[in-house]
Amino acid sequence: MRLIIVSGRSGSGKSTALDVLEDNGYYCIDNLPAGLLPELAERALIHTELAQPLVAVSIDARNLPSHLSRFPELLEDARNKHIQCDVLYLDADEETLLKRFSETRRRHPLSNANRSLAEAIQDETALLGPIADLADLKINTTNLNLYQLRDTIKLRLLNQPEPGTAFLVESFGFKRGMPVDADLVFDVRCLPNPYWKPELRAQSGLDQPVAEYLAAQPEVEEMYQDIYAYLYKWLPRFAASNRAYVTIAIGCTGGHHRSVYLTERLGQALQKTLKNVQVRHRDLS
Repeated sequence: MRLIIVSGRSGSGKSTALDVLEDNGYYCIDNLPAGLLPELAERALIHTELAQPLVAVSIDARNLPSHLSRFPELLEDARNKHIQCDVLYLDADEETLLKRFSETRRRHPLSNANRSLAEAIQDETALLGPIADLADLKINTTNLNLYQLRDTIKLRLLNQPEPGTAFLVESFGFKRGMPVDADLVFDVRCLPNPYWKPELRAQSGLDQPVAEYLAAQPEVEEMYQDIYAYLYKWLPRFAASNRAYVTIAIGCTGGHHRSVYLTERLGQALQKTLKNVQVRHRDLS
């Protein structure tokens, strides 16, 4: 059995996450009282209609504070039943959450006549702290649209052919901000930039002319070898520490050339020695 617990601050995309999971065969329950988590897990185990039941639940600020504070022990109780439990925590910066509530005109579950929307969002952070601290995977949705969020959830949560740590090697451009959910970040902006070659500017690191140009640069090869040696040595240690998800981010200025090229090479090389290695290019449209 696999149980996915979806949580996060209001407006961060929890409904979208549940929709994606439901579309992929999960039985989904929104706003589950946290105290019922062990009982739900036990009932799902004895479910007679599914050989491998897939269940997803949303636990958020609509719960009783006393139940949320007990989340660590409730999660441990469920896992003691030998159930694969993944905790997904979604979040976004406060400015984005305020904007989303203003656009949809929804009421925040913690706001009232004596508590403003901004105060409610801040209070929610503390309330959900016990869940955020135990999250296996955190996704910041500040810069993600609906379709990007759906694709990210599919990639990280559902595209795991084998058990164990899921590694994501991701390219990005610093001009759009660093990925806040990255565990390791490598800055490759010091390398020769194909952008300044007019014939290469419109292409990306996935295109052969760009790849050939970068492969011919000694600094690029030296950077690749150094990053690969570090990851080859240390990523197995992450896996041995029972980490469910690890994100390695490779960044250049725009996220189109150098970072894409190195991400592709690193992903292909790591796939030969590690299980569950995924590749993503954040800023390629």
